Amino acid sequence: MTRLVLGSASPGRLKVLRQAGVEPLVVVSGVDEDLIAQRLGPDAPPEEMVSALARAKAERVAARLEGPVTADCVVIGCDSMLHLDGGLCGKPETVADARRQWQSMAGRAGRLYTGHCLIRCLDHKIVHTNTETSITTVHFGTPSADDLEAYLASGESLRVAGGFTLDGLSGWFIDGVDGDPWNVVGLSLPLLRSLLRAAGLSVAALWGSRD
Repeated sequence: MTRLVLGSASPGRLKVLRQAGVEPLVVVSGVDEDLIAQRLGPDAPPEEMVSALARAKAERVAARLEGPVTADCVVIGCDSMLHLDGGLCGKPETVADARRQWQSMAGRAGRLYTGHCLIRCLDHKIVHTNTETSITTVHFGTPSADDLEAYLASGESLRVAGGFTLDGLSGWFIDGVDGDPWNVVGLSLPLLRSLLRAAGLSVAALWGSRD
C-alpha cells in the first residue's frame, strides 16, 4: 500500500485529503519560507515562488523520513499565495496586516497560486519528483466593517494565505471562484491526481492509507 505523507501543518489541506478518502501521515517541514522568498527576490514570478517553496518543503520532509514509510510512499509539499496588485501575499503577520489586506481586495478579484511538489519514494529511494502549480481566480465580496472586525478577531486570517480561505469563516465573503475551488483551500485534487498519474500511481492506491 502506498502511503501519502503531507508535508504541511495546514488543517485545510488535511481536511481536503480526509474528505477525499486519504488519511495522510503529517510531517511538518519546518522550512524557512522567508529565507527562500528572499533568495528568489520580490520580482520572482508567482509560479516560480510557490513552486520553489513547495519543492523545498517536500524535499525537507522526504529527507527526514525513515523506516518502513520510505518503502512505498509519496510526499506532498504545497505552498499558496495570493497575487494582487502585482504582488504576492502570504499569511498576514498581524491583524493590522490582515485588515489592510481585506480592505485592498474587497470587491475585487485576485489569483490564488498553489505550488504542489510530489516526491515518490520506493524501496527507500527517491524515484520521481515533479512540481506544478494550480491557479484559481477568487472574487471577493465586501464585508461590512463589523463583519470584518469580527472575522479578524477570530484569528483565522493569520493562519491562511492571503488572509482568507474558502472553507472557513471567510467563505462568507467570497462571491465565487474561477477554477479549482480545492486549490483555494490549499491542495488541488485535480492537480494531485495528475501528479500521481505521472508518478505511476492511481488515486485508488491511496484510499486505504491510514495511520
